[in-house]
Amino acid sequence: MVSDKSNSSNYNYYIIYKPYGMLSQFKQDGKKAVLGELFDFEKDVYPVGRLDADSEGLLILTNDKSLNDKLLKPSNKHARTYLAQVEGQCSIEAAAQLEKGVTISLDGTLYNTLPAKCEVVFGEPVLPERYPPIRYRKYLPTSWVRLTLIEGKNRQVRKMTAAVGFPTLRLVRESIENLKVYGMKPGDVISISGNELYKKLNIK
Repeated sequence: MVSDKSNSSNYNYYIIYKPYGMLSQFKQDGKKAVLGELFDFEKDVYPVGRLDADSEGLLILTNDKSLNDKLLKPSNKHARTYLAQVEGQCSIEAAAQLEKGVTISLDGTLYNTLPAKCEVVFGEPVLPERYPPIRYRKYLPTSWVRLTLIEGKNRQVRKMTAAVGFPTLRLVRESIENLKVYGMKPGDVISISGNELYKKLNIK
């Protein structure tokens, strides 16, 4: 059951589809777009976690500071699912490696990723077009994988697919637990109640 504090009218909760090229922050930094350009958010609202500028998809914004620890603390093991378009035809063997865990570099230190779930997606997933689109190369096929992690290291998905020989070209976070981005398009902002959000995130 969600605490009274999380249900308070003092808290605001939003889910957005972060577009490609936008920073997961409000402070202007150079010429890149920032979250404040999407909607007139309350001044104390901030993103829970982040997506790199070259990644897209689901992002949660709130002024409920307790959600940050509940959702991002590794011991809570909340599942985050990503669709990655990669160079080449990803093999079943590579997907199995990703599930088992691979070694990546984090700030110059080698790190073994935790076990994950990975499936090769056959056909094109239903996603909005990216602008600008990825560079098309006639003689270089691409494929999609769906990767579910319970951790969120810096640029982890990109480093993982590269480690098994399939660099990521496009990356979309499609869900966190049962909170999904389906039906949304880049730039969409949806206000959601604390009760509904916590339920979809499987947070007691």
